[in-house]
Amino acid sequence: MSSLLAKQLSLYTLKNVLSLHVLVDYFGSKKFHQITNGTALTSTMFQATGAAPGSSGYINITDLKGGKVGFGAEDNNGKLDAVYVLNSAEAEAPTAEPSQLNLTAIMSKQGCKAFSDLLKASGADATFNENIDGGLTVFCPTDPVINGFMPKYKNLTASQKVSLLLYHGIPVYQSMQMLKSNNGIMNTLATDGANKYDFTVQNDGEVVTLKTKVMTAKITGTVKDEEPLIVYKIDKVLLPRELFKPVEAAEAPKPSKSKHKAADAPESDAPAESDPADDQTADNENEVAGWDGRRLVIVLLSLCIGVLLM
Repeated sequence: MSSLLAKQLSLYTLKNVLSLHVLVDYFGSKKFHQITNGTALTSTMFQATGAAPGSSGYINITDLKGGKVGFGAEDNNGKLDAVYVLNSAEAEAPTAEPSQLNLTAIMSKQGCKAFSDLLKASGADATFNENIDGGLTVFCPTDPVINGFMPKYKNLTASQKVSLLLYHGIPVYQSMQMLKSNNGIMNTLATDGANKYDFTVQNDGEVVTLKTKVMTAKITGTVKDEEPLIVYKIDKVLLPRELFKPVEAAEAPKPSKSKHKAADAPESDAPAESDPADDQTADNENEVAGWDGRRLVIVLLSLCIGVLLM
């Protein structure tokens, strides 16, 4: 506030500036982290009063990587002036302090040591720990799953590895009942504005699945549920479409093109074979023509003989 007061603005101008910081819609921690496409515009009291020229009273809210949320004026060329790590009321309740909830230690003892080791090796564990006090849900692939995935993991760059690991965390506490009753798209710790890094939560009775554009994983158990932290076991590594291409269905073999070389080939100079019926007709015509010639000769000879005898 000191920088604002230093500008020595008039009372009415200060009123407009402060009204720009009051949203006319309710946004809780969960709603902030489930913004469609990672960014949204929302109206403020400044816009609602009618004092704002054009749409200058709108605020751009962007879900940032690492569980943070950025705010900026709509007409500010996309610049985010304020960035906050949101805390929830649940985190302020009398529960274990964040420092006492050692995420990697908890996972290591419950069949998720391989995933825990990847978090520590990449440095992504720091981002997870920073979000525990505000509520954190972690989806942990079991050790056999991680071991089988390592060849693909090693082919990723350092930044891609971090994004992949952050993709397994939601910066909101989501109990199993909450997941079942709140099916839909979930943003993750890897979500960064236009880089969605989201997946869809679905349930069929008691079975809860996490569906990306590449694959579908299933929650197989709960490692730790102590609000504000909950850790689930899953049967596959979550693959975001930002890093992995969907496996396309194998194309059906195309039918082989029939060959019509004989029909398509140009006519040759050699005479074509004649039809037997045509040959038979020609022979009959030749035979008839031969008999007519002999009859004419006989008639002429008969006339000559008759003339001589007269």
